[in-house]
Amino acid sequence: MRVKGASASDKKRKKLFKITKGYWGQRKNVYRRAREAYLAALSRAYGDRKRKKRDFRRMWITRISAAVRAEGMSYSVFMNGLKKLEINMNRKMLSELAIHDANAFRELVAKVKAVK
Repeated sequence: MRVKGASASDKKRKKLFKITKGYWGQRKNVYRRAREAYLAALSRAYGDRKRKKRDFRRMWITRISAAVRAEGMSYSVFMNGLKKLEINMNRKMLSELAIHDANAFRELVAKVKAVK
């Protein structure tokens, strides 16, 4: 007896079209184009989750650098000074400190200057 796969295929197509709803042009309603678009989107989503971490780290470094430059020091000298003082603060916290508690950050920079 021959087995027909129409209901399974319909389900598969419906599921994909539900996911690709809102895509532009044929990417939402032509199975082959929708599948291509969906797989590309999955790939980009994976890569962008990795990229997000890089982007945030860059942003934190830029913020710290700007705050430290305002105090007359370079980022690398500041980070090296923190290492020598054995102050283990991550870049995210340093950046938040520079933004929200400028006085505490200035004290930190003063400590580093004293070691230098």
